[in-house]
Amino acid sequence: MNAGTSLLAIAAVVISTVLIAVHGLRLSRTTGDFYVASRTVKPWWNASAIGGEYLSAASFLGIAGLIVVSGQDALWFPIGYTAGYLMLLLFVAAPLRRSGAYTVPDFAQIRLAGRTVRLVTSIMVVVVGWLYIVPQLHGASLTLGITTGLPGWLGAGLVMTVVCLTVLAGGMRSITFVQAFQFWLKLGALAIPTVFLLLQLGVTGQSPTLGGLAFDLPQQVLGRSGIYATISLIVALLFGTLGLPHVLVRFYTNPDGASARRTTLIVLGLLSLFYLFPTILGVLGRAYLPELVSEGNADATVLLLPTRIVGGTMGNVLTALVIGGAFAAFMSTTSGLVVSLAGVISQDLFGGTVRGFRFATVLASVIPLVLALGTSTLALAGAIGAVFAFTASTICPLLLLGIWWRGLTAAGAVAGMLCGAVGCAAAMAAVSSMPQLSGLAREVVSQPAAWTVPLAFIVTVLVSRATRGPSPEAITRVMARLHAPERTTAHGAAGPQ
Repeated sequence: MNAGTSLLAIAAVVISTVLIAVHGLRLSRTTGDFYVASRTVKPWWNASAIGGEYLSAASFLGIAGLIVVSGQDALWFPIGYTAGYLMLLLFVAAPLRRSGAYTVPDFAQIRLAGRTVRLVTSIMVVVVGWLYIVPQLHGASLTLGITTGLPGWLGAGLVMTVVCLTVLAGGMRSITFVQAFQFWLKLGALAIPTVFLLLQLGVTGQSPTLGGLAFDLPQQVLGRSGIYATISLIVALLFGTLGLPHVLVRFYTNPDGASARRTTLIVLGLLSLFYLFPTILGVLGRAYLPELVSEGNADATVLLLPTRIVGGTMGNVLTALVIGGAFAAFMSTTSGLVVSLAGVISQDLFGGTVRGFRFATVLASVIPLVLALGTSTLALAGAIGAVFAFTASTICPLLLLGIWWRGLTAAGAVAGMLCGAVGCAAAMAAVSSMPQLSGLAREVVSQPAAWTVPLAFIVTVLVSRATRGPSPEAITRVMARLHAPERTTAHGAAGPQ
């Protein structure tokens, strides 16, 4: 693998990202531009931007790596990631846009009229965002280290520096242009090498699966999950998507609820297309790079396949394309997270001004970078799965019940979020502190969503029934605002337009 070619690919992605962000800066003038792109982003453009930020290190590198390690069990990840958007389409997209909010804490305050619930929601959003950013930076460290031999921390530092500068430049308006471009770059960076590798194998008469060997690895290599772990993972991915702050904030940029629904439909199609390619690459990795399992380096599958199967100059060119797409994945997801976190932090700590947004951007960037540099690289898709379990147990109940149940109260929402957060934190602590756990006991704590999500919902409902919420008239007004089409009701947004 040629280090010079790899560095050239990374430089090309960084330079193009900065140039597009500078273009966005010319168009970003108002507070609305920085927070929600003045709510003028059209469905196709917004869907591309959502795809850009949603398809993270876990999707670009981690899915193929998981397939190499776990075989068919890993297919639940792309299925769950995509199906989560169907949940968004059915239950959240349009009402959330109609709320007129800038951020998830804004929605909590509009729906429940309480400062405490807003504060707790803000904390949960920030925690989710930082937990999600750290695996992106780990992915950047892994990619730079494997492809160039340079210290991995340079990759994490480069990604966060570029992201911070682009968000500072133009906020949501600037990031929308960047993320839409990066989605199509990521799609091409996987699709082109995948097609070329399959053609190369066909020309040389080799089987993509080595005559089925890729499907016949021993049971201990597959590491198959039990039914509980599978169900818990599906729950985490389906419900976790509903609470991802960097995804939710994009619906605030649509002109209205109908366009938010159209955006979600387009995203479903784009994700379904994208996930074909890491799945194919994962199968090729099981056939041609099986040693990565014993080396504990399966996340490098996508990076190493071109040189293993093709080799020579063309192999280096394909690898450079993959590296460029990988860095686009790290930067687009991280930029979406940083801009959503900056919106939350600036609203609560810095008065919601453009200047406050920029202060919050630096804060939202520095802390996860320090966390990433102080921790070791984990399996990327597995790390993201833990974040999905956390957000499914905290933010998701607030949104679903807040949108669809009149009886939700501020006390119930706070109790549910805290209960879900404590349950997930306790499970994570048990996994790390009790390595002797095995069998079902280990699955229960390593995949906690199957019990933490129902627990959070139950606590939210029980506490809500025992406490007083806003007046019936106030609830009626808010519910009408969430569910009535825009043409039949007029309302203002929670913040400058």
